[in-house]
Amino acid sequence: MASRSRMAAVVAAMLVVGTAGAGSADGAASIEGAWGTGVSVWATTADQSKLLTPLPGTVFGRGTTSAPTISIDDSKRYQSITGFGASFTDSSAWLVANSPQRDAVMAKLFDPRKGIGLSFLRQPIGASDFSRSLFSYDSGAADPELTRFSVAHDRDYILPILREALRLNPKTTVMATPWSAPDWMKTTGSMIGGSVKTDDQTFRAYADYLVKFVQAYGKAGVPVSLLSPQNEPEYSPADYPGATMTAADQARFIGDYLGPALRAAGLRTRILAYDHNWDDTTYPSAVLGDAKAAKYTAGVAWHCYGGNPDAQSTVHDAFPNKDAYFTECSGSQSADHANTFADSLDWQTEHLIIGGTRNWAKSVVTWNVALDPNGGPTMHCTTCTGAVTVDNTTGSVSYNAEYYVLGQASKFVKPGAVRIDSNTFGPGNIEDVAFRNPDGSTALIVLNADAANARGFTVSVHGRSFGYTLPAKAVATFTWR
Repeated sequence: MASRSRMAAVVAAMLVVGTAGAGSADGAASIEGAWGTGVSVWATTADQSKLLTPLPGTVFGRGTTSAPTISIDDSKRYQSITGFGASFTDSSAWLVANSPQRDAVMAKLFDPRKGIGLSFLRQPIGASDFSRSLFSYDSGAADPELTRFSVAHDRDYILPILREALRLNPKTTVMATPWSAPDWMKTTGSMIGGSVKTDDQTFRAYADYLVKFVQAYGKAGVPVSLLSPQNEPEYSPADYPGATMTAADQARFIGDYLGPALRAAGLRTRILAYDHNWDDTTYPSAVLGDAKAAKYTAGVAWHCYGGNPDAQSTVHDAFPNKDAYFTECSGSQSADHANTFADSLDWQTEHLIIGGTRNWAKSVVTWNVALDPNGGPTMHCTTCTGAVTVDNTTGSVSYNAEYYVLGQASKFVKPGAVRIDSNTFGPGNIEDVAFRNPDGSTALIVLNADAANARGFTVSVHGRSFGYTLPAKAVATFTWR
């Protein structure tokens, strides 16, 4: 058993980020003896003085508190967690594959011990707005039998990078999403603009196209577990691949074509509907409300570019047997569009990591894994940011707010973890979310969303507690067994 003098030294060391232990000015719970459960602490601060930094830990004790208390009830359990991650777009994969620091970048991204252990990848099927060229896997004249189908484009750098990610973290889940069907399937005859033709021959060919993609990736060593029929089906961009698809057409496509085609091929890939913003709950509800589509649809995929994460709960409450996945966000919706590290850290932790998972999300996925210093290569967005900035002109690499936002979760919340009950104090205050890992450990993510002031709080579990203080806009992850 540790001595009381050693305990005093531990408590004194906790002043690195804030105050923990007896006699805190914020009224945090006092620590009673050295027999309490040990708590590890990792933090990222808005001023970047701490970047996913391990700090002196604390212990649970018995005592009283006047600080706001996060009460955790691990008997109340919600959704399981599939993973946290981003997308190896064509641009991202090309940058990382050609970086002199490729091995180090991949380890920091995917290795659970040496890095943050990302465990979810959402992969574009063909070109997206972050591609070095416009491509599909069967472009040209109409080819309803898909005789030209080939994923040869991806064999140079995309598939090798994906296999490396899966080697570093075998628990990584891969989702796939098309930005556009091949040009000959579109009403515009182009991957840009328009929608997928809705006649029987085209819908059948498109379903077969997606099935062939899943099969090809599986044979290449990249199993695809989740699939959505269309990225952002309510938006048709003017300068990069995209397509509109009504809710009625998506329900018909899933129920009559894609679902049966996957099943006939013996594939266990699950379908997610919608894959668009929080500001529309009627679209995913219409797909899930269709009996044929619902038979094949595992849940709904969500993006951050409109609305709020409570939309996920609205749909979940109406369809409690269907899952929610958060699958894309770049930057934030803050007034300055997250031009600073501090704003991105705050907004994404609040809305994605905490807001997303407190509203049933099984995944939290940002957009590009990596971009260059100009935010590219890109066909469209010049303000988007990646988790990593890779400059292959100088050979340098830097890690952005998205990396630390994801890392505060992915390093500690493992695939198969279950969200457990905890109270939170709302926007602009102490916000939190808690998880129980498969190994029995607990991870608690806490954000001080106050823009200007440090805030103290107490964490209480089964009658024991500890106190802590976080600076403004700082996030910390607490873990214990």
